[in-house]
Amino acid sequence: MAPRHSPTVRQRRFGAELRRLREEAGLSAPVAAQRLGADRTMISNIEAGRFGISEGRLRRLASIYGCGDAGLVEALAAMTGGRVRGWWDEYRGKIPADFLDVAEVEHHASALRTLQTAHIPGMFQTEDHARALFGLYIPALPRLEIELRIAHRQARREVITRTPALPYVGMVHEAALRMCVGGRKVARAQLERLSRESTRANVRLLVIPFGTEGFPMAGETVLYASAANSRLDTVEVDSPTGAVFFDSPTQLANFRKRLDVVERVTLNPERSRDLILEIARSL
Repeated sequence: MAPRHSPTVRQRRFGAELRRLREEAGLSAPVAAQRLGADRTMISNIEAGRFGISEGRLRRLASIYGCGDAGLVEALAAMTGGRVRGWWDEYRGKIPADFLDVAEVEHHASALRTLQTAHIPGMFQTEDHARALFGLYIPALPRLEIELRIAHRQARREVITRTPALPYVGMVHEAALRMCVGGRKVARAQLERLSRESTRANVRLLVIPFGTEGFPMAGETVLYASAANSRLDTVEVDSPTGAVFFDSPTQLANFRKRLDVVERVTLNPERSRDLILEIARSL
């Protein structure tokens, strides 16, 4: 396969898991390549996401590494071969690459859980709300890029509308609900949209109310994307310079524990929906 100049987060995630398996087996990259019958630099390139790998070679590597987790091997096998072009690739080179990485991670996830303390979850934002948000950027974004970002954000909804739909848990702080982004009319329409989305069978929207004494990751925007095998889960955290991704076993376990704690301080889905509508009526 031809080398990749800019591997995606998912491709790097695949390579990182192979690296962990190799290290758990106590093998160096050159030794692993020798046992595979490949060029000594091939393993390093695969682990960096620069090269793809066939399913056959993946299974041979799993055997060389003594991986006894059949579920993990099958999940990795599903990530091999030629990369399938996704809808997000239409935006490549037009909007930031990490936007595309998030969409790809969401598309291939088995479930999503997110924490939003200052924003409405992206895939539930109305066009007017998203346009107002992108209009706040400093320095200002070109008008065309704003429209492309909005279209991309709207397209991300495919994971909750497709068949079968992805299970989604969104935890949103009351502060995000009360921000009148774009003005009262836009804010009201956004909350009404959020209320409708919360009635989907696969969606649980949970509000963290004012009065909560505190919770882990307050102020953060976190996306936890579960995979077919939990070792392949991925976490994305927003930062001022773009998305930051985490995938080590310790990091994943800590994020799961923190999100579990946050979920315990949320209102249940019915009370959350009632509060969303109450705030909408007050605008």
